[in-house]
Amino acid sequence: MAHNTTPPPGSDSPRLSSASATPTVHDEPGLTGPIDASGANREENLKRRSEKDKNVQNDEDGDSRSRSSAEDVLIVNWEGPDDPQNPRNWTFKKKWAATAIVSAFTFISPVSSSMMAPASEQIAQQFGITNSTVIALLTSVFVAAYAFGPLLLGPLSELFGRSRVLQIANLWYLAWNLGCGFAQNEGQLIAFRFLAGLGGSAPLSIGGGVLGDVWRPEERGQAIALYSLAPLLGPVIGPTCGAWIAQRSTWRWVFWSTTIVDGAIQVLGVFFLKETFPPILLERKAEQMRKSMDPEKAQAREIRTVFDGADRHWKNIVTKALVRPFALFVREPIVQLLGIYMAFIYGTLYLFLTTIPSIFEGTYRQPVGIAGLNYFALGVGLTGASQVNARMLDKIYKHFAEKNGGVGKPEFRLPSMIPGSILLPIGLFITGWTARPDVHWIAPDIGIALVGAGTILNFQSIQTYVIDTFTLHAASALAAVTFLRSLAGFGFPLFAPAMYQALGYGKGDTILACVAIVVGIPAPFLFWHYGERIRNVSHYARRT
Repeated sequence: MAHNTTPPPGSDSPRLSSASATPTVHDEPGLTGPIDASGANREENLKRRSEKDKNVQNDEDGDSRSRSSAEDVLIVNWEGPDDPQNPRNWTFKKKWAATAIVSAFTFISPVSSSMMAPASEQIAQQFGITNSTVIALLTSVFVAAYAFGPLLLGPLSELFGRSRVLQIANLWYLAWNLGCGFAQNEGQLIAFRFLAGLGGSAPLSIGGGVLGDVWRPEERGQAIALYSLAPLLGPVIGPTCGAWIAQRSTWRWVFWSTTIVDGAIQVLGVFFLKETFPPILLERKAEQMRKSMDPEKAQAREIRTVFDGADRHWKNIVTKALVRPFALFVREPIVQLLGIYMAFIYGTLYLFLTTIPSIFEGTYRQPVGIAGLNYFALGVGLTGASQVNARMLDKIYKHFAEKNGGVGKPEFRLPSMIPGSILLPIGLFITGWTARPDVHWIAPDIGIALVGAGTILNFQSIQTYVIDTFTLHAASALAAVTFLRSLAGFGFPLFAPAMYQALGYGKGDTILACVAIVVGIPAPFLFWHYGERIRNVSHYARRT
């Protein structure tokens, strides 16, 4: 029996596959053996023949329904490996436009997270805040929202599309960040900062998903280097600008200025950030087919994408998407281990961001504006190491892939973690033990630069490894990792003043350096040897 599946009339001949079953071929219905034609047995024989024919007919009807049901499903896929609608086949110009916009979104939000740090004393005076923890909370509450926003926004981007969720979230951030500039008391400011942080957290998880959508593994190193630099460079540039704004104007312009810049980025995003998530793009293609089909045939034939399962009820889809970040967090050792190390690094970065003013204003007696310039030391370390690593990530990946018979693995992203895990504790030691009035201010700046270099090397390696491992669900995986790191970014600055007051900068940074050595240095070697084994038993990870 031959059964053909044809595309619906009026369609653009998309690439389809039919979920067809292999037909069962039956012999002609009847009974084996002779039939007893005597009158005594004639009725029994006729009854046996009737029951046998009925059973055979039922079997044929069941097979027919199975074939009919299978043939009524059309699976929509890309039109071959070179389909221009596939984001991975976009031109480099279009890919870099998407990368630049996403990186800009990822940059401006962390600028807001730390830009008010130099102005916090001015805000405290206006609102009558005397508790040092509450003063630190004004800055770090924004980062606390980073922990929770991606857990919702990451899965939503896998339901409704990266571009749509990213831009709506950015408008939310823009509105509440503008509101921060009009806050009349500390309660309003803390609440507005948290709400702004929820919207501003979107690029931290969705941005990595966009890069995973548009870049092939052997190409995405430089793109992720730029994307990973943005959330770390933003908190460096923010306080530098905030210090001068606070000194020359009012603290309210700290928020209004970032709102203006974000508005400009939003306009560019509307024009240049197109949808990249393959399931959404194929679903749009399937919807066009449904509309173009003859109504009668459309009712009889189901069209779904290659990413859809048989159970496409929206409640099941939404439930799975929203639960996925928590499932990744609970089930995936890769997310847990790298998330803990990334949390320590991110917490250390924000601890530095909040203590740089106390080092250079307190220990070295520099004015607010001049003290703010020392944030550039962190920026030099971040940018310099990022530029070197951007050129090396893809080269290292291709080198090991060639040695592995042309097959790439996420573990080939780990080598840059090795210098990063060494530079970080060295920078912490130097900063802690040279932050004294009798030592020139350039010495702690050198240590701060090394901390920046170690931070970005680890960040880029971990981000790329996670995206390569969980490509389709990269947004959810990054949301799970971001949850831990953002909690650390929120919590570390709160205990920093008490720690340094009790221990001093030398002993305090020594404790952090020892943790960095114990946790960080073994990490790349452990994942190099055991990473593939962990991925092979994963529910979500890409297998090699």
